[in-house]
Amino acid sequence: MPEFVIAIIGAVVGIVLGFVIARYLVNSSAKKKEQEAQSIVDDAKRMADTIRREAEVEAKDEALKLKAEIETERKERQREVREAEHRVQQREESLDRRTNSLDQREHQISSMQGQVEKRQRMLEEAEEEVNKRLESVAGMTPEEAKTELLNNLKDEVAIESAQIIRDSEARTKAEADKTARSILSQAMQRIASEYTVENTVSTIQIPSDDLKGRIIGREGRNIRSFEQITGTNLIIDDTPECVTISCFDPVRREIGRVTMENLIADGRIHPARIEEMFAKAEKLVNQRVQEAGDQAAFDTGIHDMHPELVKTLGRLRYRTSYGQNVLNHSLEVAYLTGVMASELGLDPVPAKRAGLLHDIGKAIDREVEGNHAVIGADLARRFGENNAIVHAIEAHHNDVEPNSVLDVLVQAADAVSAARPGARKETLDAYIKRLEKLEEIAMSYEGVERTYAIQAGREVRVMVEPEKVDEAKTVVLAHDIASRIENELQYPGQVKVVVIRESRAIGVAK
Repeated sequence: MPEFVIAIIGAVVGIVLGFVIARYLVNSSAKKKEQEAQSIVDDAKRMADTIRREAEVEAKDEALKLKAEIETERKERQREVREAEHRVQQREESLDRRTNSLDQREHQISSMQGQVEKRQRMLEEAEEEVNKRLESVAGMTPEEAKTELLNNLKDEVAIESAQIIRDSEARTKAEADKTARSILSQAMQRIASEYTVENTVSTIQIPSDDLKGRIIGREGRNIRSFEQITGTNLIIDDTPECVTISCFDPVRREIGRVTMENLIADGRIHPARIEEMFAKAEKLVNQRVQEAGDQAAFDTGIHDMHPELVKTLGRLRYRTSYGQNVLNHSLEVAYLTGVMASELGLDPVPAKRAGLLHDIGKAIDREVEGNHAVIGADLARRFGENNAIVHAIEAHHNDVEPNSVLDVLVQAADAVSAARPGARKETLDAYIKRLEKLEEIAMSYEGVERTYAIQAGREVRVMVEPEKVDEAKTVVLAHDIASRIENELQYPGQVKVVVIRESRAIGVAK
């Protein structure tokens, strides 16, 4: 740094001298110029020496300052290194202390483990000694003692199992009933259609009894022609002003009814006229059947059903079951199934489809052998319905085991629609047989004293002998009877099983 300053100072001095000399030479004579120049040179040298010395002093000061800063930084770094070494040394000492502590603990654990093993051996020996003493006192082998203990625990296990059954059934039933009642109540409120029990009309009013002779015809030719053409039986008896048409096929019976009404209105009754009126009536009834099927499919929002299925569905307009119109019943089942499926977060369209078609087998069950559920499933399968719909139709009366939510929804909706008050009529014989079967199932269990089927077969009261059936077994008995009723009987709605155990102590004061 001093050399650089000196160079700068020399350059400045040279420039000044050159300027001074040039000006002196111009303004003075040669001698005077030389004297002045010499004087100027001397002054410049003195000035340059002064500047050089000052620059050297400043350079030395700067070097001393830098040296002091470097020394300070070196001392600071040495201090930090000493502190780091001190921390490392402390950590090493801490690790050494921890290592010593772990060694001591390991030694203690080893000692304790030896003591535990020793005590365990002593306990096993003591247990063996106690068992030997118990065997000598009781006079029984371990197997005999185990058998005796199991026999003593049987009653306790029965009580505990009954309690478990009771608690689990109560908890499950409470949760399931709450959800099921909510879904069913919402569905029934939304599909709260009125019901009037329907009967197939088979009796025709006539203006007078004189017309009966014209219906019979000479030597019975008109009635024979009518029965042969329509495929029905015409009953003319002493009942005033009416005739009765009988036929197992509801559609054919309807065609015969329309034919007879048209003949009575026309007044001309002979074989040729019967054929003409039958053709018109057949065309009219078939048209009504098609319209009924189309309307049912439209009402439920199903537009891709096979035409033959739609036509067969329309035949249910003239089919009744226990007095309930099957087409109206199928529509209601479709609506109920759709609503319940929506409440469960399922697609309501296939649910409605399965509900609408579940009883379609009843339209042809007079023509095909078998159960209407199986017939309907075969018919739906033949006309392209998917397997889920077919299985729901086949399983709605448990002809096959239900294996999907859709199957159960169709069963529930069918039971709700059929079991509503006023929806169906049941023959007295079938009703009595169902009640007798309920009582017979309940009486088949040991310890049952009496049974009573009440509330139109929707509840069974079972009286048991208290000395044979304890409180715990009543729960198991109620569960077993309910399970057997489910497996062996068909019934609308549900059947409640109530097991009653009663003990009485009677004293007479005289």
